[in-house]
Amino acid sequence: MDERLEEDDKIALEELSLAPPHRKAHSYSHQLRTNTGTHNKHRHHQIRKHSLDENQIMINHTTSNNNAYNDGNSNSSDEDEFYPYSTTAVSVDYIGMSQRIEGIASRDGGACDEGQRLPQQPLPEFLGSGGDVGVFKAPNRAAVHPSRPTCLELRPHPLRETQVGKFLRAIASTETQLWAGQESGIRVWNYSDAYKPGIGTGGRARRGDEDAAPFYESANTSPTMCLMVDHGSKLVWSGHKDGKIRSWKMEQNFSEETAFKEGLSWQAHRGPVLSMVISSYGDVWSGSEGGVIKFWPWKSIEKSLSLSLEERHMAALLVERSFIDLRSQVTVNGVCNISSSDVKCLLSDYVRAKVWAAGSLSFSLWDARTRELLKVFNIEGQIENRADMSSTQDQTVEDEMNVKFVSKSKKEKSQGFLQRSRNAIMGAADAVRRVATKGAGAFAEDTKKTEAIVLTADGMIWTGCSNGLLIQWDGNGNRLQDFTHHPCGVLCFCTHGGRIWVGYVSGMVQVLDLEGNLIASWVAHNGPVIKLVVGNGYVYSLATHGGIRGWNISSPAQIDNILRPELAARENLYTRLENIRILVGTWNVGQGRASHDALMSWLGSAVSDVGIVVVGLQEVEMGAGFLAMSAAKETVGLEGSSIGQWWQDHIGKALDEGSTFERVGSRQLAGLLIAIWVRKTLRTHVGDLDVAAVACGLGRAIGNKGGVGLRLRVFDRIICFANCHFAAHLEAVNRRNADFDHIFRTMTFTRSSNLLSNAAAGVSSAAQMLRGPNVATVNPDEGKPDLAEADMFIFCGDFNYRLFGISYDEARDFVSQRSFDWLREKDQLRAEMKAGRVFQGMHEALIRFPPTYKFERGKPGLGGYDSGEKKRIPAWCDRILYRDSRAAPGQECSLECPVTASILLYDARMDVTESDHKPVRCKLNVDIAHVNRSIRRQEFGKILESNEAIRSSLEAQRFVPETAVSTNQIVLQNQDTFNLKITNKSGEDMVFFHIVCEGQSSIKEDEVPSDFRPRASYGFPLWLEVTPGAGMIKPDQVVEISIHHEEFHTLEEFVDGIPQSWWSEDTRDKEVILLVNVTGSCSSDTKIHRVHVRHCFSGNSVNPDKKANASSRHGPSSNQKNAPKHAEIGYP
Repeated sequence: MDERLEEDDKIALEELSLAPPHRKAHSYSHQLRTNTGTHNKHRHHQIRKHSLDENQIMINHTTSNNNAYNDGNSNSSDEDEFYPYSTTAVSVDYIGMSQRIEGIASRDGGACDEGQRLPQQPLPEFLGSGGDVGVFKAPNRAAVHPSRPTCLELRPHPLRETQVGKFLRAIASTETQLWAGQESGIRVWNYSDAYKPGIGTGGRARRGDEDAAPFYESANTSPTMCLMVDHGSKLVWSGHKDGKIRSWKMEQNFSEETAFKEGLSWQAHRGPVLSMVISSYGDVWSGSEGGVIKFWPWKSIEKSLSLSLEERHMAALLVERSFIDLRSQVTVNGVCNISSSDVKCLLSDYVRAKVWAAGSLSFSLWDARTRELLKVFNIEGQIENRADMSSTQDQTVEDEMNVKFVSKSKKEKSQGFLQRSRNAIMGAADAVRRVATKGAGAFAEDTKKTEAIVLTADGMIWTGCSNGLLIQWDGNGNRLQDFTHHPCGVLCFCTHGGRIWVGYVSGMVQVLDLEGNLIASWVAHNGPVIKLVVGNGYVYSLATHGGIRGWNISSPAQIDNILRPELAARENLYTRLENIRILVGTWNVGQGRASHDALMSWLGSAVSDVGIVVVGLQEVEMGAGFLAMSAAKETVGLEGSSIGQWWQDHIGKALDEGSTFERVGSRQLAGLLIAIWVRKTLRTHVGDLDVAAVACGLGRAIGNKGGVGLRLRVFDRIICFANCHFAAHLEAVNRRNADFDHIFRTMTFTRSSNLLSNAAAGVSSAAQMLRGPNVATVNPDEGKPDLAEADMFIFCGDFNYRLFGISYDEARDFVSQRSFDWLREKDQLRAEMKAGRVFQGMHEALIRFPPTYKFERGKPGLGGYDSGEKKRIPAWCDRILYRDSRAAPGQECSLECPVTASILLYDARMDVTESDHKPVRCKLNVDIAHVNRSIRRQEFGKILESNEAIRSSLEAQRFVPETAVSTNQIVLQNQDTFNLKITNKSGEDMVFFHIVCEGQSSIKEDEVPSDFRPRASYGFPLWLEVTPGAGMIKPDQVVEISIHHEEFHTLEEFVDGIPQSWWSEDTRDKEVILLVNVTGSCSSDTKIHRVHVRHCFSGNSVNPDKKANASSRHGPSSNQKNAPKHAEIGYP
């Protein structure tokens, strides 16, 4: 009897182990050809087969439409964000199809011979209930975002792996170009090329920039930290990590073949140049670590710029030694009046000719003309007198700096476990000490660190904090009010006319009015927005991953409503379809190790036509000591083990790693391990790997049970994989359901420390730091799990669901008879999915293989089931399920439903005996629809050019309200003042003005002015005060601008910051041209009034130590008499 049973088992095994024949192999170069082509690919989809022994199988899957959603909280993206869209379901006759399938199944007793299946024919699938509601609903997508303003994608989101050493850190805009600072130098886009297609794969652009608009790159430099534009000198200045400041000419002949080179450069700081600004008087200010602030007088820079290339070394030395160290000037008896924290931001207040220097928790305010320290105050607006600080607080600051320097010195070096533990202990001790010395408010202060600062058109200063707080200040450093419109950290600002743009760590952009009211918000990127600049009618946003998008300066506006349907109508021109196959394997290895033959049987035999291989292992290593050590390592950001590495290495050998496949990444949590390999021919289109881990063991803290996950971008679509191990034992169904729900809702993906070096990740260090306290709220769609936002996710693992209502002997009999349809009725997982209590809306192929648990190790055949004392009932513990983008059955792959999948192979390798579980594998055929960003940008430009309604809208956007100035000729003598009036003649629109100095000349004896020479950024000469230098004018109102001559005695020569002469005075008459730039609230154009101001030197000697008190020698000018009633100027 036993022998006959064994013989039957062998026959069953032989039949069940046969894999379906492979379809004719196609090279990946053929499969990927559509990626760069422009033709349309016909979509062929076979009707999916489904098992009909369940009425729930892919029936009653209702269609839902959700066009309306809050643009600020649940905003979705077209290709690379993971937020909801609306979609239309396609109806299919699933009942008729099910009847046909049931007829097929009934002829062979419910079992299907794998060897007889037709090539490419998908397997029938079971669909769990509950997938059409809540977080389990497939995300909606669209060709064009249905609510967000349509953007110009200057540089599409590059894969992170392509940016190592090349991450963009900053952007700045001139009138005709967008400049970007990267880790290896500078790059430039001409706005005239903004709508041109990218070079594509195989062009001169390196990987990651194939679809970017054409650009030019500089020669390699140290990483760029900040940029600023100097319109007066037609230069772009960059600050670098090596402490150097470099200049770059705007107007030069850029070449595709030759990298452009820097101009004047000098060593500015010992540490990195963190911030730069040009003051109202043309001086270059910069900030570095430790609170160091220096400035270089324009006169010394101008001299250096005038020298020839042969004299470059002399020029650099000249300007390098002319600096003024402001920190040393405000240090008395060893006590410095300003903070020693890093100078993160510098701001030129050109309204009042002041400079703001911002640290994390304090500010210093300086006079741009005299360079005197005016005020030091903290983030609460309270004045700080650092000279009176206690020695304890000074020591705290010093200790904080020491800790910082220790961590920074190690930043780019690999750190061992002991070193990282030491740093963690030091950080904890430092936090405790700060609490002891500063009080309990220290932690609260840390969440309010200043990250960005901006001057608005009404003369107010706004700062943004790491907790999302927006603070409004007046020009004297008085805190006025604060706002919170979003819980995530603020990273950047920009302003144009009457609007303030705010970029957040969550990827969101908000538009506010000057009162702080929220006008609009949307998710601009799927990563932190680190810079915003205005240029060429757009607000350009730079994300931490390097993507750059341009938003119309009037957005959201009517132009967006015109662009959106126009661009969507051209969907067929820029849609590309791809097909890949993914092999997923799961195996509970029971702390054992596998032979090469076992791995080949499980994985190696099925990868000939596969592009991605994902392997999930359970019980790689167990034991109380190992689990405790694993939990401890997780607290300091360490994971992995030598045995886990052994498994990865040996699986890699089975996959021909190195020649055919490339290992992309992995994540281990105690005994759980997930790893991924990608075929080398597909690697160009796969990246941005993030990892996650969720413990479900004791107290949700120990990793003996739980899940590990991977998230990656494949052809611009997000696919997630999760490997799970749920609670054991027959009766623990509810615990298993709870484990799944906990993992699904709490799995949060982050960048793996194993993937890239710290140096490569450094570009987003500020953003990563800010994410810490905001992890739960980083996602703008509050409460939306990371897995729910994916276009597709696949769960594999030892889920531990058992067979219920059946005895051990009955189960063995059903298995030996291959009556799997009866056994499925007893499957706990199937019952729970049918009831919608677990794996809601997920697909699984109908199981046609024997239960995979529990076997005696080393015993082949179905006779290997547990025959010991416990006689555990065989069960399908090891499973693989998926959810794709289909909101309803039958949807074809498109930009509205970008990822569709079917299962080609689902089996267990019964010949493998190294564990008490059998390894399971599942091969999926996946269709992916994505956008050719280069073609779409081209179409975007064509629409702007050809659509009359858009052209009219853009023309209207150029409108600038009419204004007038009271005179265009002003003559001043010593200490003289003239009030220039600017009138807004519009009765409806507000106007904004900004006054700069086009240039200065000296008057010759023949009364003819010499050539006008501009100062940096059109700064004023030191003898001229213009107050206010900028502001707004309400309709039908007038403002008065004070044009005042002030005697100055400047320190002409400095060597290493030491004055070489006390003062000198230019006795010649001088003339300047003031430009009154006027614009509207959202105008893309500017109107200019020119005003000539001449200073006539009186010839009377003046004591340099004494200033005249008279404001004017001649009394009020005719323009000041009988002046009309003027508006209150919109600044304090």
